[in-house]
Amino acid sequence: MAFRTRTTSARPRTAPARPRCSRKAPLASALALALALSACAAGTGGGGAGAADRTPRTGSAAPQDPAATPAAPSASGTRSPGGTAPPPTAPAPGPTTPPAEGRQVRTGVYFLHGERVSPAPRSVTAPATVAGALRALLAGPNPRERGHGRTTAIPEGTRLRSLAVRDGVATVDLTGRYDDGGGTLSMRARLAQVVFTATRFPAVTSVRFALDGGPVTRFGGEGVDLARPVGRADFEDLTPAVLVESPMIGDTVRGPVRVWGTANTFEASFGLRITDADGHTAAHTPVMATSGNGVRGTFDLTVRLQGFREGPGTLTALWDDPEQERLVSEATVPLTLRR
Repeated sequence: MAFRTRTTSARPRTAPARPRCSRKAPLASALALALALSACAAGTGGGGAGAADRTPRTGSAAPQDPAATPAAPSASGTRSPGGTAPPPTAPAPGPTTPPAEGRQVRTGVYFLHGERVSPAPRSVTAPATVAGALRALLAGPNPRERGHGRTTAIPEGTRLRSLAVRDGVATVDLTGRYDDGGGTLSMRARLAQVVFTATRFPAVTSVRFALDGGPVTRFGGEGVDLARPVGRADFEDLTPAVLVESPMIGDTVRGPVRVWGTANTFEASFGLRITDADGHTAAHTPVMATSGNGVRGTFDLTVRLQGFREGPGTLTALWDDPEQERLVSEATVPLTLRR
């Protein structure tokens, strides 16, 4: 989306984090997820229970280079400057040796699905992988991604002027077009897109912003506070309850497929389901993240595919929402299924 007007007033205002769970659900609600998954398999007749293995493996849609994957979760318990415990990112599948110069590295750039961040696959050239990913982000979603509801809050014409990474902090200098137009949600969304894209790389844990060479401490007309480097934890309200980091939209998967990401759900539990174009279930399994109930955790499992038709498919995450007292589905990833 492009904005033509430039805002100059600055009034500090911080959007509160979106609470995931505010009250205890009844026992029946806690069991709903497992029952729904079982009913799903019986109703479609498309396949038996998928197997889940928590040992990290290289699945068909797993990242192809460690430099393009998130850093392993931190056990230090260090809190961010804003006082919120930073959520762990999804685990890296191996050593983080820098890729050879000129090598193509697979990574993800983060667009918006609704009002939440959602990764899309891109290939960038080493060694300038973070800069390459940011430039790919600024180019916006492709037609297929737009057709599946992926959008961007970054104004068209925004360019990357420079990038420097030191002690885990990436200083991202963008052209002034970046802060054109939009209210608080749009401003925070475009910041989140840059932060998530940069911090997918293990060398980056937070981002400091600059515009046209000058440091930014207040962003946009609503005055979003950028006096300190910001990380993923600062945008929990723009993160889906289940953020599937891989596979990503448009990926071709063959079983067994590795599925990994982060989650912040009631009692850390949710379900994953993969269906084909006819709605037949190729895989369904309950998942338990490393944490939940307001604390974002990680998940990493391998799932078998069976009883499906090759072609378009969808990965769906479902979880129990105690506020609505029902199962909800927010994260959907269009895929191509192959045997």
